[in-house]
Amino acid sequence: MSPSFKLQCHLILIFLVALRGESRYLEGGCPAPGPLSHPLNFSQLTHFPCQLREKGDPDPFLLFSANLKRELAGEQLYHRALRCLDMLSLQGQFTFTADQPQLHCAAFFISEPEEFITIYYDLVSIDCQGGDFLKVFDGWILKGEKFPSSQDHPLPTTERYIDFCESGLSRRSIRSSQNVAMIFFRVHEPGNGFTLTIRRDPNLFPCNVISQTPNGKFTLVVPHQHRNCSFSIIYPVVIKISDLTLGHLNGLQLKKPSAGCGGKGDFVELLGGTGLDPSKMMPLADLCYPFQGPAQMKIGCDNTVVRMVSSGKNINRVTFEYRQLEPYELENPNGNSIQEFCLSGL
Repeated sequence: MSPSFKLQCHLILIFLVALRGESRYLEGGCPAPGPLSHPLNFSQLTHFPCQLREKGDPDPFLLFSANLKRELAGEQLYHRALRCLDMLSLQGQFTFTADQPQLHCAAFFISEPEEFITIYYDLVSIDCQGGDFLKVFDGWILKGEKFPSSQDHPLPTTERYIDFCESGLSRRSIRSSQNVAMIFFRVHEPGNGFTLTIRRDPNLFPCNVISQTPNGKFTLVVPHQHRNCSFSIIYPVVIKISDLTLGHLNGLQLKKPSAGCGGKGDFVELLGGTGLDPSKMMPLADLCYPFQGPAQMKIGCDNTVVRMVSSGKNINRVTFEYRQLEPYELENPNGNSIQEFCLSGL
């Protein structure tokens, strides 16, 4: 089984466990017992990958199979049923039909870093007056935390929610601002539901990204824009920065309580934590000046973020590689690493 498939399964299990044990991602939802102590802690999910699947559910690996991705390259549109709790990385048409009252449901969508996600309403049959709802959120929410954070998203939080019961079919399509989006919904009456089509569109300058894989290479470019951009990797990783262009001098400095890049208009920071929201994560290092690497750091956190803050005066660019830390590296840390903030929960 490839590491990529394992990651996708881990992500699915994280969301299934977190949503079944914690419904605070729904505003006004009713909490259920048994939430995860750390929403992104993979070690809690290692020993029960199959017990979370409902009887009759297809293998979650099928969601990410190469055969289905190749099928989408042709003219035929991929179709399948949408489950109450689901995660999708494919284009296609997805139908949810309630077989019983479904009160706390969510589906998470993720695409490649250089893509937007567009959600089209094909058919909606829900009872808004009876308490049903269907909402799209521009980003992800998990256990009360958002990605992108409110500091990094171009829209205020209230405008990131699009409620079908308020807008109806007057807004038949909704495009995300990054490579992740989600819906959450409630359907009381058996037989009611909806059909959505999910498309992925090119994004020339991706800003906020959640990586689909634990290993990869990426260049984050912010061209003369006053905005903050975060690249999130939901795994403990080694980060190797090979190039940073900001327009200053050389340097890499660890963040101290009284020091950092706060006085600079453009900088990159490395963050680590156990949640989803970069604004609630621990700042681990600041990169205030351009350099040609490599500069490498081990970050043993459940979630690692490379975040660029841009004043809009420069074309800022950072290129980095990342790979998942092996278990022996977490047990025997060495080298240039940040240990004390992240390893206690692993």
